[in-house]
Amino acid sequence: MADQLLFNPRTYDPEHFDPETRRLLRATVDWFEDRGKRRLIEDYRSRAWLADFLAFSAKEGLFATFLTPASAAEGNADKRWDTARIAALNEIFGFYGLDYWYAWQVTVLGLGPVWQSENAEVRRHAAELLAQGEVFAFGLSEKAHGADIYSTDMLLEPDGRGGFRARGSKYYIGNGNAAGLVSVFGRRTDIEGPDGYVFFAADSRHPAYHLVKNVVDSSKYVSEFRLDDYPVGPEDVLHTGRAAFDAALNTVNVGKFNLCTASIGICEHAMYEAVTHAHNRILYGRPVTAFPHVRRELTDAYVRLVGMKLFSDRAVDYFRSAGPDDRRYLLFNPMTKMKVTTEGEKVIDLMWDVIAAKGFEKDTYFAQAATEIRGLPKLEGTVHVNLALILKFMRNHLLDPAEYAPVPTRLDASDDAFLFQQGPARGLGSVRFHDWRAAYDAYAHVPNVARFREQADALCAFVTTAAPDEAQSRDLDLLLAVGQLFALVVHGQLILEQAHLTGSDEDVLDELFAVLVRDFSEHAVELHGKDSATGDQQRWALAAIRRPVVDEDRSARVWERVEALSGAYEMAP
Repeated sequence: MADQLLFNPRTYDPEHFDPETRRLLRATVDWFEDRGKRRLIEDYRSRAWLADFLAFSAKEGLFATFLTPASAAEGNADKRWDTARIAALNEIFGFYGLDYWYAWQVTVLGLGPVWQSENAEVRRHAAELLAQGEVFAFGLSEKAHGADIYSTDMLLEPDGRGGFRARGSKYYIGNGNAAGLVSVFGRRTDIEGPDGYVFFAADSRHPAYHLVKNVVDSSKYVSEFRLDDYPVGPEDVLHTGRAAFDAALNTVNVGKFNLCTASIGICEHAMYEAVTHAHNRILYGRPVTAFPHVRRELTDAYVRLVGMKLFSDRAVDYFRSAGPDDRRYLLFNPMTKMKVTTEGEKVIDLMWDVIAAKGFEKDTYFAQAATEIRGLPKLEGTVHVNLALILKFMRNHLLDPAEYAPVPTRLDASDDAFLFQQGPARGLGSVRFHDWRAAYDAYAHVPNVARFREQADALCAFVTTAAPDEAQSRDLDLLLAVGQLFALVVHGQLILEQAHLTGSDEDVLDELFAVLVRDFSEHAVELHGKDSATGDQQRWALAAIRRPVVDEDRSARVWERVEALSGAYEMAP
């Protein structure tokens, strides 16, 4: 019987979505399955551009249906910006290959400044390009500055006719080779400071747009491009001044959420391969899966993957329910970018330790999964940037809860309009949250949830009695260790909320929280060893270490779920 927690193309039927969404998701799965594993791997190895995939998308209207908000859909009820179905498609793309996901992902980013703009003509043009099957690009990063938008060297010189001439280059720009529209961030030469920022729409086919190269050795076209006296008319301007700055950050809030579900898809496909291989390989007269350490590693990988899915599914609800008075998504977004994606790395590493040399073989999906899983935590400013962002919410989240109406499961066929009306990208320290303890209270009877709750309560005590002082607040090395501890509490909270909504198996939850107890203890030890940790902080760290509750019968039942993945799915040849 198929595991209901994992995506399996053999049994996939997204019946919780409307008919057109359901048709498109299933058609996407069938397209990949019909092409087969040999073609999938060969295209990856030969670094072929994704022309046939984009032709399929254009024929089916896939990108156009999923990425046109209702405000630009001209009454087409199937077109909307629906984070739930976008997440489902991310998972499918990740399952079959990150190259496909990447072309889609940077299209999402390229559209962000457009859908936030009041420029009706560019919005109309973007919707038309989507309908034609075009992809988009997000021209933000630069070679010298990365995504440091304060330091952009894309310069716009006024042309005396109400427009500009743009000069400069961009780097790490996905789809820069083929985008029908590139949203480019720059600054005016005649205005200093934030008031001089400009977001404008460029065409990669224009003579003044020069494609330099693909900066990676991959089917993903991660371009460097240069604009030489590129004409920017008033009709091309998307945002000016501080609104351009806000559009950049708000686009990241929307688009980079996609990293988590791509990571999940990669891990799911790799897990089918790894468990099937290990269970059918005989070593010293026994299946590899008969060895206790192998069972532990594969079980840990499985429950971590389940945790990734539960957290990400619940985060979708907060995105879809967000509004001016509910900005909790601003914490859960860097959590998906950092915590879920680094969990994905751990899942792959655990399985790779088991299958060893098999993970290098060229006829496996696992070989590309082991490479591609590394990129996801690094596609948005590295883990460190996201941990620093997460820390801004720690005190309010842990110690100062507010009242909110319960957020339901959000699988309804509605448009997530607020994501393009987020407003100024500031005030993170004032965001309030509901009481995190309620999720843990609902599972207080699960031994390792209760054990982890002890550690979470200890973290609250740390914040009130041993928090970093003013000098330590400049020691990012120490702060990042604290951020990892806080991230675990938030991770566990949304896992439990989603488990409660879906009736998840409590054996799996108990096994998962045994892993989280160990993780918390590991980060506490790391904090203890930091050069600048005070005596009080060191004593707190050692006191926060816990041993998970061991239950051999529970672990055996969870192992049965893992073992059942052997042979449950293999991609068509």
